[in-house]
Amino acid sequence: MPHVEIPDIPREASVEIDAKAAALVVVDMQHDFAHPDGALYGPEAERAAPVIARLIARAREAGARIVYTQDWHGDDDPEFAIWGEHARAGTWGAEIVEALRPQGGDEVVRKLRYDAFYGTALDHRLRVLGVCELVVVGTVANICVLHTAGSAGLRHYQIVVPADAIAALTPFDHAAALRQVTFLYGGRVTTSDGVRFV
Repeated sequence: MPHVEIPDIPREASVEIDAKAAALVVVDMQHDFAHPDGALYGPEAERAAPVIARLIARAREAGARIVYTQDWHGDDDPEFAIWGEHARAGTWGAEIVEALRPQGGDEVVRKLRYDAFYGTALDHRLRVLGVCELVVVGTVANICVLHTAGSAGLRHYQIVVPADAIAALTPFDHAAALRQVTFLYGGRVTTSDGVRFV
């Protein structure tokens, strides 16, 4: 097996975000992914939850929008052939973890696939709200986080990804997601503490 080197991923110590034109997008922080009893539990998602909670609190205080995505599948969803049953509509597994529970005024987008823009009204809703910059956090880094961030980039949103606020199944997957966000979509990578809402 050849050794694979990860290219340098540009990182910024801090990134200023215009809170009035920004949304913090919390991707799939649901029981099935972020709770030990979940169907597709990833320990890194549970680890990222308090980091995300602090970022949510700062975003709310600054007046940025908070948008949650929920993986939301029907009984016969073809995605089950890939991952097994998970995030079945209306079940405990599909609910957002208690530590990150949405509050009044937050947006919740139930999505069918990895990309939160696919088959949803997310793009329309963000444009109605005047949002042009997205801070994307959550799980899984190289799947739903990456596909949502990439889809946002293709729609000309500015993207910021705090590396410590996304969870992956392996370190390689984490690095691959950040590489694609910066290399393919012109996104910016920082830390949760480096996100500065102004």
